[in-house]
Amino acid sequence: MFDQYYGFEGRPFQLTPDPAFYFESATHRKALSYLGYGLAQGEGFVVITGEVGAGKSTLVAHLMATIDPARLTAACIVTSALDGEAIVHVVAQAFGLPVAGHDKASALGAIEGFLHAEARAGRRCLLIVDEAQNLAIDAVEELRMLSNFQLGSHPLLQTLLLGQPEFRATLLESPLLEQLRQRVIATHHLTAMEPREVQAYVEHRLGRVGWKGNPGFDHRLFAEVHQATGGIPRRINQIVSRLLLLGAVEKRSLIDLDMLGEVLEELDEDGTRALVCQGEPNGGGAAPAPVGQGSASHPGGPDAKAAIALIEAALATRDVQIEELRHAMLELADKVERRNDAPLSGETLEVAALQDQLAQAAAQNARLEARLEEQERTLRHTLAMLIEWFEGGDGRRRAA
Repeated sequence: MFDQYYGFEGRPFQLTPDPAFYFESATHRKALSYLGYGLAQGEGFVVITGEVGAGKSTLVAHLMATIDPARLTAACIVTSALDGEAIVHVVAQAFGLPVAGHDKASALGAIEGFLHAEARAGRRCLLIVDEAQNLAIDAVEELRMLSNFQLGSHPLLQTLLLGQPEFRATLLESPLLEQLRQRVIATHHLTAMEPREVQAYVEHRLGRVGWKGNPGFDHRLFAEVHQATGGIPRRINQIVSRLLLLGAVEKRSLIDLDMLGEVLEELDEDGTRALVCQGEPNGGGAAPAPVGQGSASHPGGPDAKAAIALIEAALATRDVQIEELRHAMLELADKVERRNDAPLSGETLEVAALQDQLAQAAAQNARLEARLEEQERTLRHTLAMLIEWFEGGDGRRRAA
């Protein structure tokens, strides 16, 4: 409806991936570089992860549009909960291979024969697995086994794995995937767009359908859209599409903040916003708060001071934990030194035990400091956001 009213040549904010609308944000530029490097290697696994709606599928569609099919044969599968045997048959089907019967051996034979034929024809093969977080561990291992197919010393299949953040965690932590981890040659996690990129993103998509400046946008709108969406492209698409629909219904030539507030209220009322905005870009579980509203966990919330106090308390607790551990290590080291300076007969084993305890404490300290350093970065980043909001005009008005 709004595309006709505003004279667009198409739908600029459709939710399905379309390489024609690919926008190269900073995180997508990095991902594309890693993909290019990985594909140039011609072997192993390339892993791209990101939140729902972060643009993984659009990124890959854009990449595939630039690849010469005479040199690379690609197949794509979108996985459900597949086990090791099922994934082999799905891969065969993705490459268009008829498999007589339903046994795994026949499917593997068909795949190997196809890969050899493609290699002899001068083409490499790429398997793209979307929604990889749905795969069972044995299915992921089966994909690794497929990467063993070779012609002489040349690998015949390369695999690109796309998944949500939980797949990244599984890949990094599962002891059953150690061999696959050793074959990952490039990986990137798509993060959210920066606030400054939202306006360029919206105008880029509008430009692809012939936008000539009608409707216009209040320049303050884009920061609010970023706050409401967390910078996730699909969420931005959803909200801007509804803004344009409202603009067409009300015959507006300017999209402003009042319209955004109205759209967010409508999305909250019909539940659409909660369905699309599942999870924050950094892995949180709550949907972004509406413009001008919020909770204690959101920079726009009325309890921002309480949130700041909680974060500062967490940082203080962290410092106390580190200090206590270091103090204990110093005492233990001093005790070992005294034993070494004047060891008595029969105390050699005790000295060795103390030294072993000291080594274990040092290792524990290193692990704790690494974890706490990461926590500190996250906490201080959140604290900075809260302080920045609270010191802003909106924060002072709400505090009043």
